[in-house]
Amino acid sequence: MNSSEMSAGNLSQTYRLAGEMFNALFAEIGKVIVGQQEYVEQMIIAMLCNGHALVESNPGLGKTLTISTIAKVMDLRFSRVQCTPDLMPADITGTNIIEEHGGVKSFKFQAGPIFANIVLADEINRASPKTQSAMLEAMQEKQITVANDTYLLDKPFFILATQNPIEMEGTFPLPEAQLDRFLLKILLDYPTFEQELSIVDRYTKMDTPQVRKIMNKSTLLDLQKLTTEVPISDQLKSRAVKIVLATRQNSEHIEYGASPRASIGLILTAKARALIKGRNYVSEEDIEAMAYPILRHRIGLSFESERRGITADQMIKGILAQVK
Repeated sequence: MNSSEMSAGNLSQTYRLAGEMFNALFAEIGKVIVGQQEYVEQMIIAMLCNGHALVESNPGLGKTLTISTIAKVMDLRFSRVQCTPDLMPADITGTNIIEEHGGVKSFKFQAGPIFANIVLADEINRASPKTQSAMLEAMQEKQITVANDTYLLDKPFFILATQNPIEMEGTFPLPEAQLDRFLLKILLDYPTFEQELSIVDRYTKMDTPQVRKIMNKSTLLDLQKLTTEVPISDQLKSRAVKIVLATRQNSEHIEYGASPRASIGLILTAKARALIKGRNYVSEEDIEAMAYPILRHRIGLSFESERRGITADQMIKGILAQVK
């Protein structure tokens, strides 16, 4: 589906075509990735909203394979950065190198791995705060600065950062202000018995599954624009804002609540989820489904809540039950 197809005909047909494209996209990704439907769906949603995602999971669950497969199916340039304490900002952004031609020396900018459409920042909490802040500029401004020169990043631009669960946390936890820059925090769990059996069957054979391209860069940019145009009722919009406000009012269990960025993100991701499902309207289900990945990293639990083993997701579930 291209721009002309999106603008032609009635809107309901446009949304139906978008839904069919996403069905084909998920089917193609499913040739390589077993299960993980919610994980894949939420990554696509973040991309449709021109945002970034933080994934928390144990090692070895196929995060790199999943995001690289998405890049192939969408015909996007992919790069991976393994974050370590000695990783420097220049290792990510790039640096100026000296070139000599005919006895004349000059500087030439050598681009780093940040110059891709999809960047996997693996174990971001092991990178130093200085390196994390360099990535923050790229995430927020869609540009990087090297030696007083500013370089714009290509569109679309998406960072998927990963970190291990709390008990395996690295030496430089992301501060609250930086966590808030991530549109979604996605939790990835172990596969079920049936899924793991399917993984074993698939990857103990000689032939590796191949995927074909379903869309390209231009189509994704068109879909990003279409996402913002998905209608949402005033009632659902009000409920989304009330849900976010409720995170700031429960002082007994919550140390600090979500910022207005969460309200924007909740409404926008609900629109993206509706688009993925082929609908031309946002439903209650969209709001409730996206509340968890939008809010779980923006809520600071009180000491008492942590002592009692209460999780952010449990708090969100309670808020959704109260705010109708």
